[in-house]
Amino acid sequence: MQPHNVNYGLVGYPVLMAADIALYKGEVVPVGEDQLPHLELTREIVRRFNSTYGYVFPEPQAKLTSFPSVLGLDGLQKMSKSYNNYIEIAAQAEEILSRVMTAVTDPARRYRSDPGHPDICNIFGLHKFFTPLRVEEIASECRTAGIGCVDCKKMLAQGISSTLEPFRERRATLASRPDYVDEVLADGAKRAEAIARETLKEVKDKMGLLQLKS
Repeated sequence: MQPHNVNYGLVGYPVLMAADIALYKGEVVPVGEDQLPHLELTREIVRRFNSTYGYVFPEPQAKLTSFPSVLGLDGLQKMSKSYNNYIEIAAQAEEILSRVMTAVTDPARRYRSDPGHPDICNIFGLHKFFTPLRVEEIASECRTAGIGCVDCKKMLAQGISSTLEPFRERRATLASRPDYVDEVLADGAKRAEAIARETLKEVKDKMGLLQLKS
């Protein structure tokens, strides 16, 4: 929460999100935990419209992953480009390592010889996603000071780089085919426009609004 920064975006953005979902009659929406209040507002708007004018929109349900919320490298806020605590999907291995090395770790571990506390370490939380097969080993080594935070970060950086490698390759392939990307976007926009047009017609019919010929 940022009480010093209350602006129209706090209300306008969730309504815009609701419009994007309702316009295409979305039933299941993949979101993070921080977006659940926005989705609930969408559901409230949909319920109000259906109750007032008759059924048009389904109530969208949230689709959460096994990691619905990911802390950023600062260990304080969600991972976000806005907070500069993120790792770019297209980042190369060297950049990933550089970013991870700045991450906040176990605040109670001051020296390399101190035993660690993985349960309160943000880096360990990221290990659960990027190096799941080594989580128990890393936790044990951390608790016994078998590895230090630098070692832990290097392993995480390697895991992140390996996980993102196919995405980097796919991104590079698409970047080399801009005409193809434009065609895909244009085709998607055309199909989305057709759905939106039908939804708006249905909404106007329910509300008794005059349909003007184009």
